[in-house]
Order: sequence, then C-alpha cells, then structure tokens
Amino acid sequence: MSVLERLLLAEEVLQLNDPVGAEAVFSWLNRLKNQLPLTEKAEIKKIQRRLLDQLSTILIGSPGPPVRVQLADCLALLFHLGDPLHCSLFVEKCNDIIRNKDDSPSALPSRLAAVACLGSLFEQLGRMLSGSSKETFTNLLRALKNAESQGRCEILGSLEKMLRGLGPLAAPVHRDIYKSARTCLTDRSMCVRCAAAKCLLELQKEALFLSSSELEHMSTACFRAFEGSLSSVSVSVSELLGSLLATALQPKRGAVSLEEVMDLLLGGFIRGGVGFLRASGDKLKGTSSVSKEVRLGIAQTCVVLVWSLGSSWVEQNLSPFLTLVLELVSHSRSTLSPSDAVLSRGCVSLVLRAALGGVLGEKAQSSAEIMPFFFNSIIHDFVVESSLSDAADPRASSDMFSSQHALICVLLELGALLLGLGSSAAPLLSDPTTALVDSVVAVLLHPSAAVRLAGSWCLRCVAVAMPSQNAVLLDRCAERLTALKSNPEAVSGFGFAVCALVSAAQHHNLGLPHSKGKMVLSLAESLLRSASQNSRISLQRTQVGWMLLASLTTLGPSVVEVLLSRLLLLCRCVFPASLREQDMELRRGDYFTWQVTLEGRSGALCGMYNHIPGFSISYCFLFSSSSSESFGLVMNQLVSDLCNQDQPCSELTLMPSLCSPDDLCLISPSLNDPYHAFTHQLQSSCVSGGSLENDPFSLTLKSDTPPAPLPSALALMEVTVRLFGNLFPHIISAQRVKILEQFVDSVNQLKGQKQQTVQTHVCAAFCSVLKVHSRSPLGPSELRPPALSLLWGALEGSSLLLRCAAAEGLARLVQSVNDSAFTVSAALLCFDRLKLSRDAASRCGVSLALGALYRYQGGISSAQHLSTCVGVLFTLSQDITCPEVQAWALHSLSLIMDFSGGLFRLHLEPCVSLVLRLLLSSPQTHPEVHLSLGRCLQALITCLGPDLQGTSASLRDSISLGSLVLQSSSVSLLVQSRSISCLQQLHMFCPAHVDLRYLVPSLCGILLDSSQVVSLSHWSLLLRRSVISCLRQIVQRDALEVSELAVSLAKEQPSKEASPLEYMLRELGLEGALFSLLDRETDPGLIQDLDQTLGFMMVSSLSSGRVGQWLRLCRDVLSDSSEEEEEREDWSSLGGRSETVSSFSALRWSTRRIAVESVCTVIQTCAKNGTTDLLVPRLGDLVRMAFMASTDHSAPLRLSGLQTLLEIIRSFSSIEEPEFPGHFLLEQYQANVGAALRPAFAPDAPPDVTAKACQVCSAWICSGVVSDLRDLRRVHQLLVSSLSKIQTGQESNSQLYSEAAATMETLAVLKAWAQVYIVAVQRSKVTSDWSTDSSFTTSAANDVTASESEGAGLLELVQSDLPTLSRLWLAALQDHATLSLPPEQHMTGGSFFSPEMMHQARVHFCSSWAPILHASALWLHSTGLKDTPVHLSRPATPTSLGHSGGGAKSLEDVSEERLHLILGVAVQFLCSPHSENQMENIMSCLEALQVLLDIPWNRISNDQSLSVELLSVLHRLMVTRESEEVQSSVVDLLKRIVCAAQEHVREKRHSAEVDDGAAEKETLPVFGEGRDTGGLVPGQSLVFSALQICLCVLVRKLPKLSPTLSGTKTGTTGDEVWSLSQSDCALVSSALFVLSELPSLCSPEGQTHTPLSLVISPLFSDWLLCLEALIFVLQEVCRSCPQASDTQGYWRMGGHLTHFLFVDDPELAVDQVTLLRALAQFLLSSSGSDICGVSPLCSLSLDKFTCAMDSKDPQVTGTRPGLSQRLNQDKNCPLSVLGSVLVSLVLPLLVSFLLDENALSSTPSASRSLHDSALKDLMRIGPQHPVVFRSVMSSYPELKSRLEAAIKVNQEQLRSKPSSEASPRGQSSAKTPSITLKTNFL
Repeated sequence: MSVLERLLLAEEVLQLNDPVGAEAVFSWLNRLKNQLPLTEKAEIKKIQRRLLDQLSTILIGSPGPPVRVQLADCLALLFHLGDPLHCSLFVEKCNDIIRNKDDSPSALPSRLAAVACLGSLFEQLGRMLSGSSKETFTNLLRALKNAESQGRCEILGSLEKMLRGLGPLAAPVHRDIYKSARTCLTDRSMCVRCAAAKCLLELQKEALFLSSSELEHMSTACFRAFEGSLSSVSVSVSELLGSLLATALQPKRGAVSLEEVMDLLLGGFIRGGVGFLRASGDKLKGTSSVSKEVRLGIAQTCVVLVWSLGSSWVEQNLSPFLTLVLELVSHSRSTLSPSDAVLSRGCVSLVLRAALGGVLGEKAQSSAEIMPFFFNSIIHDFVVESSLSDAADPRASSDMFSSQHALICVLLELGALLLGLGSSAAPLLSDPTTALVDSVVAVLLHPSAAVRLAGSWCLRCVAVAMPSQNAVLLDRCAERLTALKSNPEAVSGFGFAVCALVSAAQHHNLGLPHSKGKMVLSLAESLLRSASQNSRISLQRTQVGWMLLASLTTLGPSVVEVLLSRLLLLCRCVFPASLREQDMELRRGDYFTWQVTLEGRSGALCGMYNHIPGFSISYCFLFSSSSSESFGLVMNQLVSDLCNQDQPCSELTLMPSLCSPDDLCLISPSLNDPYHAFTHQLQSSCVSGGSLENDPFSLTLKSDTPPAPLPSALALMEVTVRLFGNLFPHIISAQRVKILEQFVDSVNQLKGQKQQTVQTHVCAAFCSVLKVHSRSPLGPSELRPPALSLLWGALEGSSLLLRCAAAEGLARLVQSVNDSAFTVSAALLCFDRLKLSRDAASRCGVSLALGALYRYQGGISSAQHLSTCVGVLFTLSQDITCPEVQAWALHSLSLIMDFSGGLFRLHLEPCVSLVLRLLLSSPQTHPEVHLSLGRCLQALITCLGPDLQGTSASLRDSISLGSLVLQSSSVSLLVQSRSISCLQQLHMFCPAHVDLRYLVPSLCGILLDSSQVVSLSHWSLLLRRSVISCLRQIVQRDALEVSELAVSLAKEQPSKEASPLEYMLRELGLEGALFSLLDRETDPGLIQDLDQTLGFMMVSSLSSGRVGQWLRLCRDVLSDSSEEEEEREDWSSLGGRSETVSSFSALRWSTRRIAVESVCTVIQTCAKNGTTDLLVPRLGDLVRMAFMASTDHSAPLRLSGLQTLLEIIRSFSSIEEPEFPGHFLLEQYQANVGAALRPAFAPDAPPDVTAKACQVCSAWICSGVVSDLRDLRRVHQLLVSSLSKIQTGQESNSQLYSEAAATMETLAVLKAWAQVYIVAVQRSKVTSDWSTDSSFTTSAANDVTASESEGAGLLELVQSDLPTLSRLWLAALQDHATLSLPPEQHMTGGSFFSPEMMHQARVHFCSSWAPILHASALWLHSTGLKDTPVHLSRPATPTSLGHSGGGAKSLEDVSEERLHLILGVAVQFLCSPHSENQMENIMSCLEALQVLLDIPWNRISNDQSLSVELLSVLHRLMVTRESEEVQSSVVDLLKRIVCAAQEHVREKRHSAEVDDGAAEKETLPVFGEGRDTGGLVPGQSLVFSALQICLCVLVRKLPKLSPTLSGTKTGTTGDEVWSLSQSDCALVSSALFVLSELPSLCSPEGQTHTPLSLVISPLFSDWLLCLEALIFVLQEVCRSCPQASDTQGYWRMGGHLTHFLFVDDPELAVDQVTLLRALAQFLLSSSGSDICGVSPLCSLSLDKFTCAMDSKDPQVTGTRPGLSQRLNQDKNCPLSVLGSVLVSLVLPLLVSFLLDENALSSTPSASRSLHDSALKDLMRIGPQHPVVFRSVMSSYPELKSRLEAAIKVNQEQLRSKPSSEASPRGQSSAKTPSITLKTNFL
C-alpha cells in the first residue's frame, strides 16, 4: 500500500453526511494518528499539502467532540513531523474561526474544533509559534468571557496546553490567564471548574506570583471552588492548591513558612470561603457554615502537599507538620456539633494516613527516633492536659473537649500504623525508652468516652500486630479493672480495653489461652452483680459487663460451649421471667433504674445480635409465632417510627442496599464499594457520620478498620426498616393493606423536605419487604393498588437513590405477583407515564423501571413488547436537551440488552448505530451520558459474544470504533474505566482484533498519570482497577509482548520529568513498576489483581527464558529491607552479591512477602516441569532471598521465607556439585541454612514460625546434603532445643497463646523428629545391607564410607533422645486415636490437648500423625521387649498404656498394647483415607505395618481373624488406589502376612510331631485351612483373602483374565497385546509368588479346593510378561497339589506349552531356558496321567531336549545337568519309553563337563561344581542303564578315558579325608542321648 493510500482519506468520504461520514472520518483520523510517527519525514512532506486540505475541510465541517480531539492531534503531529512553515497560517485561520460572530448552532462545533487545534499545535510546536502566541491568547481570553460551558471547558483546556508548550515564553499573559481562570474556579458548571483548576495547575509551574503574592487569594478561590463540588472537582482543586502550597514551601520558589501555610488551611477549615461576619455567628448558633466539601477538599489538599514534598521532607518536618494538622480538629469551631466533630476527625485522619501510612516507608514508620517520640509527646501532652484541667472551669472543659478529637485521631492513626507494620512493629513496641504501650494505657483513664474507646481500639491493633502481646495486655488491663472498680472512668476505659483485646484474638490463628475466657467471664459476672451496689458507676459496670460477654463470644464455639450455661443464666436474669413480673416492673422504677435495666437488656441483645448468625431473623419468627399481642404492638411502633416526619433522613444508609449495583454505578461508584464508604460518607449530605462512640459494642466486631456505627437515630431507622421487612409478610392481609394505605396517606399529606423524609423511610421499608420475600406471594390483589401508588410516587421523586430503589421495588413486586397480566399492565403504565410526564425526574425513574422489569422478568418473550420498550428508550436517549434523561434511558436500554436474551439480536444493528452516533456527538461536559453509552457497549459485546470473531465483522468494527471513541474523547475517569472494560471484553472474545501496540501503552500511560493521586479519588481507584484487570487478562496470553511494549513507552518519555513509577518502568520493566504500585496500594481487590498479574507474568517467564530477570527483580525487592544484612551472621559464604544496590526503597513487608512467594512459585513450577537446572546458576540468590525473608521481623514474611527455604531443599538437595564429585550443591550453604533457622527457635518465637522451622530442619537433615556430623549437629541442636521446650511445656509461651497453638508446635516438633528418625533408620539399614552383601566390591564400599558413617551418626544423634521421643510419640498417637472417636463419646482430653480445644487440635493431629506412627513402629521394632525408663517433666505417657486397674502390667503386655495401638491407628486410617496428604499418609501406614510384621514377637500372625481383617483392608486399598507405590507395598505386606502364617503353621506341625505320644499315634493331626470342611470360608479364611488381593492385582494388570473386563472367555487369545511396565511386571510376579505359597497354608483337603491351576493356566497366554514367576508358581503348584487332581487345568497348561513349542516368530519366541524348565516340571508333575501320552507333546518335547543338548548357549548348557537329573530321578516319567535314547544323549554331555587333574586346582568354583555334579550323575546313571552305558563308552574311547581319569582323581580325594570325616561322626554319635524324650520342652 502506497503512502497516499495509507494516509489520505478518500474524497467520497468527505462528501458523506452524518453519521456514516463521522464514523469514517474518526476511523481515518485515528489511523492517521498512529501511522504518522511510522512514516518517513520526506514522504509526509510530499502529501502534507493534501493532508492539510482534508483536515481543514473536516475542521469547518462541524466535527463532533471526539473528531475534534483526533483532528487536533493529527494536525499537531503533521506539522511536527512534516514542514512546520505553514503552521502560523493555520493558527491565523483558527483564530479567524474563533473571531467569527456567527452564533448559530452549526458554527459552534467548528469554533470548538479551532480552539482544540490551537491547544494541540502550541503544545506540540511550542516555541516555534511564540510570535503568534500573544494574539492567540488574547483571542481565546476574549472568547472565554462570552462562551457557554462547553466552550469555556474547551478554551481552558487549550490554554493549559499552550502554557505547557510555550513554557516561560507565555509570561506576558500569565496574569491575564490567572484572572480569567480564577473566576472560572467558581463557575456553576463542574466541568469548567475542573478545566480551570488544571489550567491554573499548569500556570503555577512558571508563574511564581501564584505561590507568593497571590497565594492567599488563590487559597480563598480554591475554598470557594470546593463549595458544592463533585469528587472530580474536589480532586482537581486539591491538586492545584496542594501544588501551590508545596511550591511556596520550597526555599528556591517561595518564602512562606509551614506555619503560614497551615494557617491558611486552618482559616479555610473553620471559615471556608465566606466572609468574617458570616463565620462569626457560627459559634453563637452552634452550627457550622463550612460545608463538608470544603473540609474534605482541604484534607485532600494536605494529602497533595505531603505527596508533593516527598518522604524526606516529611521525615524532617514530621513533628511540626502533624502538630499543625491536629490543630484543624483541635479548634473549637471545627467541632461545634457531633457531625462536625466526626467530619473533622475523618479529614485529619485522612491526612495522617497519607503522611504516615502513604509517604513514609516501613523503615521510617518503625524508626525508634521518629514515631515513638511524636506519639508519646502528643499523647502525654493530652493526658496531662486532661488530668490538670479543672472540671468547674468552662474554658478548661471546652479546651479539653476540643483536644480530645485530636487525641482520637492520633490513637486511631497509631492503630492503623501498627496494623500495617504487623509484627515488624516489635522493635517499636519493645523499646523501653519510648514506652509507647504505657502511654496508650494511660489514655484509658481519659474523661472522654470516645478517647477511651479509641485507646482500646489502639490496644486491639497492638494485639493484632503482635499476638504475643495479646495475653500480656489482657492480664494487665484486667488487673487494673479489678483494682479500680470504684472509678467510673477506669471501669469504662479498662473494660473497653479488655473487650477489645479479647476480640483481637479472632484476627490471628494463635488465639488466647482458655483460662482467659474464664477470667473474662468472671470479670463480667463480678461487674454485673456489683452494678446495683453503687449507683454512681452502675451504668458503666452494666455496660462493660455485657460488652465483656459480647467479646467472649468472639473466641469461638470451643470456649462458648464450655461457658454456655453461665452465659445463659446471665442473659435469663436480665429479662423478666414472666408476664406478671413484667407488669410489676412497669409499675415501679425511676429514670436511672430504667436506664441501667435497658442498658443491660440492650447489651444482652447486642451480644447475641452481633455474634450469632441469623439471630435477628430467627428472633422475629420466634416472636411472631409466640405472642400475637406483642407482635401487633411492635408493628404499630414500627409504622409510627417510619411515618415520623421529625426523624432524620437516612437516605444514604437505607437505599444503597436496596438498589442494584448496576444502578449505583451511575449515581456514585463509591456507594457500591464498602472499602471506600468512609470517603463517600464525608462527601455525602448525611446528618452525621459514623463514629465508634455511637455503639461501643461494635468494638467486638471483626474488622481491620475502626468501626463507624451510625448515630442512634439513623441506626434505629435502619434496624426499623430491616425488622419491618422481616415481619410484614407474617401479619394478616387486612393489616398489610391498612399499613400500605397509611404509608401512602402519610406521604400525600406532607410537602417539601418532610415529605421526602417520610417517603424515603416508607419506601425503603416496603422495598425491604420485597427484597426479603420476592420469591413468595405478597398477598391478595388488594395490596397492589397502594403498593403501586407508593412506588410510583417514589419513581417520580427528586432523589436519585429513591428512584433507583423504587424501580427495583417495582420489578420485585412484579416478580412476587407472578402474573403475566400484571406484568404487562405495569409495562403499559410505564409507557403511559412516559407519554404524559414532562419533568426529567419522572422520565428518568420510569425509564429505569422498564430496564428493572427485564432484570427480574427477563423471560418476557414478547417481541412486540421488546420492540416497544426499545423504541421508547431510543427516543429518550436522543433527547439532547436533557442529558440526565439520556443517561438513564441508555442505562435502561443496556439492562434490556443484558436480560432480554436472544430476542434482542433483531435490534443489535440499530443499537450499535445509535450508540456510535451518540458517542460521536455527545459533548464531554456530560460524563454521565458517556458512562451509560459505555455500559451499552459492554452489553452489546456481551450479547454478541464469540460471534464477534466471525460472522459479525461489521458490528465488531463498529463496536471497536465505539470503544476507541469512548477512550479517546472523555476526560472523566469513570468513562475511561468503562472504555477499558469494553476493550477488555473485546480482547476476551476476539483477541486477534485488538491491537496491543496501542492498548498496552495507553494502559501504562493511565497508570503513570494516576500514580500521583493514589489516595485522593475513588474514581482514580476504579480506573486503576480497570487497568490492572485488563493487564491481568492480557498477560495470560502475551506477557512478553506486554512487557516489551510497556518498556518502549517508558523509554519514549523524557527522563528529566520522569516520575518514580516511570523510572521504575524504564529500569526494571513492567514487573518492577507493578511491584512499586503494589507497595503503594491499599485496596484489597487491587492488591489481589496485581498479585495475580505478577504471577501470570512470572509463569510465562519460565517458558520465555526470563527466569533470571525475575529472580533479580525479587532479589532487589527483598534487598531493600535488609539494613542489618551486614550484621547477620553466616552470610559471608555467599559473597559476590552483597554489593548489589536495590532499585526499590522502603517497601512494605506485604510486598516483600509477595516477592518471596513468587520465588517459591518459580521453584515449585520448575521442579514440577523438571527444569530445575535453569535455577542452578541462581541458587546463591535463592538461598539469600530465603535467608533474608526468614530472618525478618515480620512473622508472615518469615513463614514465607521458611517455606521458600523448604522448597529449595526439596528441589536442589539431590543435585551434585559438578566440580567436586561426591558433594552436593547445597552443601556450601550449610551455615546460611542454620543461620536462617536459628531465630525461629528463639524462646519468644511464635509457635507457627517454630512449627514451620521444624519442618525445614527435618527436611534439611533428611536430605542427605550434610555429610559432616559436626555440621549436622548444628541443625540437630535446634531440634533438641525445641524438644526441650515442648517437654517442659515452657509456661511463658503456654500463657501467651491458645492450647491449640501449643499443640500445633508440639506436634510439629514430634513430626520433625519422627521424620529424622525414619531417615536415620533407613540409612543405617541400607549401610548394613551393603556391608552384608557379598557382591559388594571394595571400590564401591569406599565410595559409600561417608554415607555409612553419616547414617550411623544420625542414628546415634537421635538415639540419645529416643526414650523421651518414644513416650511423646506414643502419647500423640493415643491422643490422635482419642480424637478419632465419634463425637458423641465423652472425651476428657489428652496429653497434648484439652477438651475445650478438641476441634482445633484435631486439625493439627490430622497433619502430623502419619510420620509419628511410622517412627513409633520403627522404635518398637528396634527395642523389642526392652524398655528404657525416662522421666518427663510433663505428663506425656499415655494413660492406658502400661497401666491397669489392678497394677502395672508386664513388659510383654505393655509392648503388645503399643503394637495394637499402632496397628489400630494405621488400620483405622486405611479403612477410609480422608486427609489432605492422602498418599503420604497411606504409605506411612503401610510402612509402619511392614515394620510391625517384622517384629519377631508380634502375635498378629497368630490371630487369624486379625490377619483376615487386615487383608480385607488391604484389598479395599488395592481396589481404590492406582498408585504403583501403594500397590507394591500392599503386595509386600501380603507376602509378610503369608510368610508369618506359614511360620505359624510350621510351628504347630512341629509341636504336634514332638508332642508327647506322637510316636505311638498312627497319624499326626493335620493343620491348615480346610481341614474340617475342605473349603475356604470368605471372611474367615486367610487364603481366601490373600487370593482376593492376588487376583485383584492380576486382573487390574491383565484384564484378559476376566471375561467381564475383556469381553471374551478366559484364556482365549485375541489380537490385542498387553504391554506392562517393569513395575507392573514386578507386581504381577510378586502376586504369583504369593499364589505359590498359599497351598502350604492349606490342609490336603483345602489344597484340593484351591483352584490355583485354573488361575495360573490362563496366565500362560501372556507368557511374555512374567516367565520366571510363572515357572516358579507352576513348580510349587505341581509339587503341592495332588497329582492329576485337576485334569482340566493340566490339559490347559499342556495346550499352552504345545503352543510355545510351535512358535517360529523370533519376536514371540520363548526363552529356551525357561521353556525347558517348564517342560520338565510339567512332565514330572503329570506323571501317571494320560496328558503326556499325546504324541505332539511327547515328540515336540523330545525335539526340544535334543536341541538343548547341541546348543552352544552357555545359559542353555548350564541347565542340562539339572534337566537330566529331574527327568531321570522319576521312574514314572512319561518319557521313560525313550530312556535309552535320552541316556545316550545325556552321557556325552555329562562327560564333557568333566575336568582333568591339572585343571581342578586352578578352575573357578562354578566349573568345579559343574564337574562334581556331572560325575555324580554319571555314577548314578551307569548302574541304572548298564547296557547303554557300555555301548556309549565303547563307541567313544576318549570319553571313557576322560571318565576313568575323573573317577581316579575322585577316589584319591576320598582316601585323603577319612580321618577328618570320621572325627565329627564320632563326636556327634557320642553326644546322642541314650533315651530320647518324646516331648520337646523347649
């Protein structure tokens, strides 16, 4: 494509009219904007004239807002990249268009486009247009005075761009611009205010007078701009004023002090932008004239000031700055009313959070030089001031009242600071010089209840951050509460503190000791019982007592269950026991008595309401069914409260929960975001904000932020609405109709604000009814008219929230009625109202109602009804005279798109055309219209879905164009967020049609722009959420491309003005920028999205070879926090990397934890994929990062570091050092691992950290990396210290945390020791096997000498603590067995858990018992019947092991009980494996059972029922598990059980043989199964159970054995070939070997009924699999079974053997050795039958034997003697008819094995054995076959001479040894007793 075709616009497009022409023009301009930077400058100059003509044509053609933005950018790029000479002429042309006096509507777009072009031209060219700048400025300022709002916005935006481009050259017009822009700051239009603020912000960069002489005037103008402003205006003006003040504070720019700046802000905070006379009357009237928007804007200004000055300035000026900030809330005029006090405290808290939690890093926050001094000085000053103030002095009382708010702010900020630091705050709190906790405790005696509550919350934050301080502070406050019971302030303050500290336990998993719950209950009982003793403190004691009980319920069911009876007794006592007592109570009592009584009852109800789920609803139903009279009274009271016109309007507290989240986004997104509800509450017009003192019971709720309960009046109305919604459906229908009619009448009788208040309350109540019971019928038809009247009135109200709730209520009403006629009538009524209504409010409400109907009645399947709705909304959405109606009509249209289903596809094209046309024509001054258009685009994309990829290409192009228009034309953050969401959806459905080259830079640009106002605007937060969400989706597909595009964008930015985030993006890429952004964000959802985005990018880096870059980045993140790195010991071995300087600064521990977790994920992923070698060069960095994280102050970071270290050990322990054979890579990091683990075993280490460290210790010891016993002893000593810790119980730690935490730590230690002991025993066993192996060579023995010594040394290390460990292991096993009992059985606790903590302890036991079980079995096997006594300092010996009611048991009985304990735990788990680590626990159980069966004295084999039960469990495990390891272990266990049973049978037979009188008996007793009935009884027969397991193995591995599985008869051959792995073959062989041993367990009768031959015969069809096993089994079966007892089975085996004899295929040929052995065994076993009389079998067998004689194969040759012997030892052999032939063949073979006399002395032992065996056979065969023998010897003289020589040598050897043989015979005969005993007494 040529340059002309690519850049120029077709002429016919310019002639098109709107809207098609506008779409084409915008598309071309967007393409031109992207193509111009990629085109050569010479080519641009060639077509510059034609391009300029086309652009000029568009300029005068009335372009819309998006087109003029693109037009201005294209013109600026054209002159910048091409020839700029004609630019001045074009500027003059634009000025002429602006000067034009034509005021017609058609001329306005061209004038606005000219203004936009001027701004872009001056911004791009700058100094080149300085000559015409003055004239342009004058022209624009003159036009500004007479322009409408849209024109003023455009002119101010162009002035901003011109100032940016000209810089200091625009100095002559600075003051003129300043005057005009300052006037626009107070414009009625919010968009004009924003534009003016941005213009002045750009102006102040060069105009120094703004921050000096005009600073006060600018401050006043900004204060006035805050009045009535929206959030966007407030943020813009705050940025302006904050930047001005920051510039003024800089020494080079201004000469203003910090005090003067804060005085300006204080004046605005207490007076606003009004005059002195108006502000002076506020104190007299008790109200404030300063709006909430002004105070919030000033707070945001302070935030901008802090962010602009930076962290260094804040650290240097922290104390004076914060002191001045606190004056904002300390001034008496700031707190004239409770609502003003709450607002002022919220504003100051916002500033404190930005200064301390945002700007300062974690290092400065925990600095012992800054923070403690500041907080201590402020808290101390306020406490001293309050204690010295005279209560009788009104002035002192007023000062104390004002100062208390500052103290509250300080305490709340200190709590937030400690929560952010977490356990990293340990140095801050433990410093004795600061005594920070003591200062907070002193605040608990403050006269103000709000201060005491704030101090209690601060102590709660201390306990959450440092769980070790929870119990300490609780004891301290409880002690002070008991000592100061007579002081009201002390009772209140310390009671609040105890309540807060108890509630803090629900935030961490370490908990509190159970005794603390009993202590709190005793305190509460004491306070409640003594409340009536002293009337002065009755109220405080009652309130605190019930608060303590409420906090007690937060400890969980385990604590409450034990104390439930006492709790119920207290609750029962506070309420009247009967109606008579209630009547008597009503007749007596004064005000104070009733106040105390109601306080107690409200406390009891609050405790149940806050901590019992569903209590309010359950109570309502119980109440409604028990007392109808009281029910009526309650309903009357509720209706009275709802219709009370004097109640404050609580719209913002009632309506958001009743509206749809989609509708709330159009009103205010923060309404739908509880995390940022506080900022919205400050901006709202609510009567009063939430505060902790409104409801002290909220102190017990689980929350990370200070609770902000509403004032009592608003809270009462909220609860009234909720209670009404639950009770209304349970009253009679007549009363429901009456109530609704009363609501309608109450609204109609009132006017103005009172009417709106009552209408809000009653509508909220009725909508609550519809929300709770929308699926159930509301009642009879009489309810519908008043319900509709009530909702229609609200739909036409002036409140947006009220209209949204009413529309939602109408849709739910239609859903509840569930009548199609009523649904249609409601829709028709909406149409009629739209025709008749003329006001915007009613049309907005009815439009929304149409969309809401489709939300709840999406099944309206009427195409006509849908067409009518769409047509009406189309008309309303094009009403440009009312943007509000446009916005809500488009929003309703988007709802119909979402919920109307496939019927809407008929309206897709007109809807897309409408949306695109409105996007191209709607002005930017109405962002709500653009927001609704974006919502429509999202709905259209969702409606099309995957169709966007193919058939809907035209629609896809239009929607893509609309998304680009939405993104490029709007200045609203919300609209930008919506446009990004549209592009994200497009990328999801059609990723190939979304160009990442333009999308990614725009996303990164938004992140860079919004990074400076991170804590100001909720809208900015929504925009960042959308950006990160879109990036998260994109990086899942194209992570590498996204990273490259982001870096290219950063490199294009000028480096001088780069922000920190831009610098991070340029230096460390997108990943580094995301880490930096992650460290600054506080929104949980955004943090999660950032974490997932980083995770996706990390995973993709593994496949792209960028692992090293990721690890370097994570190392930089972690290296920032390690100031103490040089002081940490044992790190010198890493060397080389310590000089690395991190690019990050002061990162939080949460960010570092994410980096460590990313490293851990990299290691796990590489280990899973088998690519660990990629990380070997970075192993030093991995260990270093794990070391730094493991030794940090933050406990969560330490846990992550230890987990990473564990993964390193698991992944790299087996990798050897290439330069040093015999050593491992990790061996050089021994000292580092020890240093990383050592802090976790400190006495004050948390239990969870110690538990994780024990796991790492065991993994390190078991890995085999350490070869030196001295190095191994270092880590072993850590485990020894942990064992001592749990053995002694360590009373200090046991009182700090819950018993469940102690159990977790104890079991972790025991589990680690168990794993070490298991590995030690295994290594010692391996070395012993090596030492006893005769084939083990000397060189191999030298190679494993080190390993052998290591195994023995490790076992020696463990052996010293084994007596203690064995008792603890057995106690843990018994506890686990106790916890495995059914819940209904009573439990009294165990050695390691108490009854109260039973449920929590069960979780820890489930994760630790398996290695302990295995280790206990090994210990029991090693000790035998020996037992070493040990004295423990804690009762860890199981109560039932070794003791009985009558006294101590014998050692044999104790050992037997221990064996059965281990056996029972293992079998119980194997019956139903259900744990997380199933396979590991199963293998541990199987290995433990193997060890138990190897114990010589075990009696498991003696108990056949126990063995059968065990085999049934193993059979179930075999059937349900596919793991080869499990199946192999099961078969191995089966072998052991069968062998033990064989031994038991042999012992019984031997005992019977030597029994007294056995010689006189004719027949000895027969032992074995089947001796009575001759059969095998299922469930009682061990042989039958073993057969089940063996057949299960064979059928699973060889399905052809089962007709059901194979589909054919057993034994038939098919085309399918079964191929088994080596492990499968071994498993089948093991099963066959077990089968061969089973006949020995049966009696002769039982052997007859054992169909082993029928089982074995089909296996010969798979003879290629397990030949050796088959031969062995055949041999055993034939030997053990009666001959010819199973003729059918023998016929089958004979047929298979015949088949083998005919095989000619070399691939299927049978091994000759195996076949010969099989033939011999078969023929011998079938002797006497007619099976072998078949001629083919006989002749073929003879041929095979003949070939074997002539074979040269040494293996075949080695089988000749054995075969000949076996065939000739049986005279009844079927081949005896061929004896002479066989002997003639065998004799030469045997003679050939004979050696001469000289070779006998030097021949190997194998050849000598063969010689002896052949000579022996010749001496035996000769007498048996003399004729054949003489014939062969005479035919072969050489054979005869060789035989004679061998016989001669043999005779000489026999003569030389007669004496040596006679002597032993003489000795043995002499020792034979003369009388033989018939009974063996041994």
